[in-house]
Amino acid sequence: MMMWWHGLSMVGSLAVTGPIGVAIAIWLVAGRSWHLTAAWCALFGAGMALVVATKVAFMGWGVGVEAVEFAGFSGHAMRAAAVFPVAFFLLVRTRALPWRVAATAAGVALAVLIAVSRVYVEAHSVSESVTGCILGLLVAVSFIWYASVQQHMAMSRWLLLMCLPIVLIAPRVEPVPAEQWIAQLAMHLSGRDQTYTRSIWHKPKSLRHSSSAGFSQ
Repeated sequence: MMMWWHGLSMVGSLAVTGPIGVAIAIWLVAGRSWHLTAAWCALFGAGMALVVATKVAFMGWGVGVEAVEFAGFSGHAMRAAAVFPVAFFLLVRTRALPWRVAATAAGVALAVLIAVSRVYVEAHSVSESVTGCILGLLVAVSFIWYASVQQHMAMSRWLLLMCLPIVLIAPRVEPVPAEQWIAQLAMHLSGRDQTYTRSIWHKPKSLRHSSSAGFSQ
């Protein structure tokens, strides 16, 4: 069972969801859907930026919500909730409404499972996974709503051809060290030589000026 959750967690990794997000943008550009391309890049980019901002705030300055163990949005949950509903929707965008609803719902279900997997593999707290998933779904819903009133020429099969190799191959490659990059950014901006970690919440308040090494996932 744990292998199942680890597998789902890998599907939400940056090595998978990042390239799918880029594939969506390339597909929209190929269909000369300039407005949709700009909307997707802006929405997905904003979601990614919020994830990084909350993680940097915690790692660099200890800004979080101790009561619910929130140390930043889950990047896996956010990206999965953003890209999978959108990719599935675009694959059947020219089909009848029931197809579009079913495909989008399947993408949402996959994203929710990935968010749950982050809790099971103990990479995130419930609050981080839930809020990350909600943030990603806001990105997806906003884009799908905008796309539903726009016209574009892109062919769905090309998006499928671009995404399938990513989903099949990317989980087997070396993980992208995104958390280490964020940690380095946080230390650079805060001037600290170590990042804050969740262990700070288990220390007496008088000792919380120091932090132990380690990175949240």
